[in-house]
Amino acid sequence: MKEKIKIFLESDLLEKYLLDTTTEMESLQVERYIAMYPEVREAYDQLQESLEVFAKLHAIKSPDGLKDKITARIRSERNGRKKFFRYAIAASFAAIMFAGASYFFYSQNQSLQEENTVVSNKIKLLEADMKQQLEDVRNQFIVLNNPSTKKVNVNGNRKAKELKAVAYINPVKKLSYINVSNLPNLPENKCYQMWAEVNGEMINLGILEQASDSQNLLALPYAENAVSYITIEPEGGNLNPTVDNIVANISY
Repeated sequence: MKEKIKIFLESDLLEKYLLDTTTEMESLQVERYIAMYPEVREAYDQLQESLEVFAKLHAIKSPDGLKDKITARIRSERNGRKKFFRYAIAASFAAIMFAGASYFFYSQNQSLQEENTVVSNKIKLLEADMKQQLEDVRNQFIVLNNPSTKKVNVNGNRKAKELKAVAYINPVKKLSYINVSNLPNLPENKCYQMWAEVNGEMINLGILEQASDSQNLLALPYAENAVSYITIEPEGGNLNPTVDNIVANISY
């Protein structure tokens, strides 16, 4: 029985249930386990508390004034359409005398449609970005709270002795993140850069900055026997890693 409970807790059913992404059958299974087993109930309560704290830490704030801008745009477009229809009705009574007016209104309508398309595209891009951020927050939550996650302390070598970081690796969910808590100072013309070697290919993960809080995580590509590196590169980053300037590595 304990093995059965352990297998259940190591799955992500509790996390999916909290995030309302379980199927109907999965939801029934989770609710049955919560009701039957105190260990599952305790884990569920702890995850619920962790999710509330995590959600507050990563609450996505929309850009200042975005709501007001969108509301103003909608009102402007609505008023523009009403004005257009009033003009169109008037023009219908004098189509022969004011034939040129029809072209004017057509141009106005085309311009309005183009502006509306631009606004719609911007909103779609913003929604996609917010969706991606929420998915990343969900994965971070799973990695930090799943019992299968391995925590690996990362220390710099003699070139960066004060470098401190923690890698979180979950082989079950195939997710991995790193949190950098301390980066030694570098000259202004140098920077730290993160790399990952996956299936023989070196992937540039960008310039590395010190985390502003304990939950600021950088996603790492997951693969069997993958290795990540931190190097010192020229300011602005490099296209390829400088092997002689490797200051830390993480194997997983």
